[in-house]
Amino acid sequence: MFRQVPVIPVVVPSAAVLFVALLWHLHRRDRLTVPRAAVALVLCGYLAGIVANTVFPVFLDKPVADGSWATSFNLVPLAGYEVADALVNVLVLVPVGVLVPLLRDTASWWQAVAAGAGLSLAIELTQLLTDHFLSGGHIADVNDLVFNVLGAALGAGLFRALSRVPRVAALVDRVRWRGTRPTSRSAVHRS
Repeated sequence: MFRQVPVIPVVVPSAAVLFVALLWHLHRRDRLTVPRAAVALVLCGYLAGIVANTVFPVFLDKPVADGSWATSFNLVPLAGYEVADALVNVLVLVPVGVLVPLLRDTASWWQAVAAGAGLSLAIELTQLLTDHFLSGGHIADVNDLVFNVLGAALGAGLFRALSRVPRVAALVDRVRWRGTRPTSRSAVHRS
């Protein structure tokens, strides 16, 4: 059995540092409220899950790849791709389509899709590099990129549709990171 970089000691502290940085960011802009802190917590948990499930395992003593990059990626769309993989890759990035509009005051559908594409591309490039240089457990796949972007688009569409419901719109206004300044009633120490 090959030794591997442990996931939890890497991912959990990284997520905690990011969470503290996001809280500080909100505090410095006089935007820190309990609902916004909850969005920061969800964002950190989501990103930690993405990293844990797409970058790891990273093996420490597995033999290095033979030098050929061809085994580290798949550029042929839909070749050997299963429906279950497509559904998982759609679902994995639906939260991006919801989180991006919560982090911005006027995020368009395209911004959410672009963020999803950027995140998915970063994941696939990381998988390519970790597989080739660190004997990672994943390969980069163009299909993952395509279905991840569809997931971000679906999430953005769902967010936009649900935001038209008055109660949902009121909730969105409470948790959105930008927009009107919080009132003293919504400050963290009183929420």
